[in-house]
Amino acid sequence: MHIIKLSAIDSTNSYLKELITKQTVENFTVVLAENQTNGRGQRGANWEAESGKNLTFSILTKDILLSFEEVFNLNVVVAVSLFQTFSNLKIPNLTTKWANDILADKKKICGILIENQFKSNSEIFSVIGIGINVNQENFINLPQASSLKIISGQEWNKDEVLLTFLNQFQNNINLYKNEGAKYFWEVYHENLFKKNMPMAFENAQNDKFMGIIKQVLPNGLLQIQLEDDSLQLFDIKEVKMLY
Repeated sequence: MHIIKLSAIDSTNSYLKELITKQTVENFTVVLAENQTNGRGQRGANWEAESGKNLTFSILTKDILLSFEEVFNLNVVVAVSLFQTFSNLKIPNLTTKWANDILADKKKICGILIENQFKSNSEIFSVIGIGINVNQENFINLPQASSLKIISGQEWNKDEVLLTFLNQFQNNINLYKNEGAKYFWEVYHENLFKKNMPMAFENAQNDKFMGIIKQVLPNGLLQIQLEDDSLQLFDIKEVKMLY
């Protein structure tokens, strides 16, 4: 596994995507930045990270996904790998939050942004962007954010956290290639935030409603049971959880 370390970059995902256009890049290449000035999250949100305190990195995977229908499987494998990493580090009260967050004590400690490129020869390249709040202690105007240090009360060695995850991820990728996605979906759903619990949501029209998360479908859509017991599907840009 090749690791490229940068002191500062606008976005590790953007850097890695540009690198792919210029040269052949080894599978599982990692781009790691001490300071990411324009990190991106889901729904077009910026990923705010204090310089030097956190992990912001991207991983290139090739030949993992074989079809468009499998795209969300990679999200699930990454989320489960992060969940297992934090569990091994004894971080308590972990949940996977649809679509791409890991929570501890109901607060976000990690986010994922995967961007897929479909090549003319049917290859699928995936650039997996990950941000882990490690040693940051102050999150201005981000009441739902936390970090490994806040949760555990201890300072963490970022390199050790990174290597723990990368080892877990590679092991899980091998398991996925050999046995498929079933195990990862089971772990993902077992630990899905607010599954089968009534909660408030807000749709794209800013209308608030009550519902119950039932499951995440293989295509990544969230299935919510509404108050009239009907089931409705939502994409990431169509609904927000209020908690």
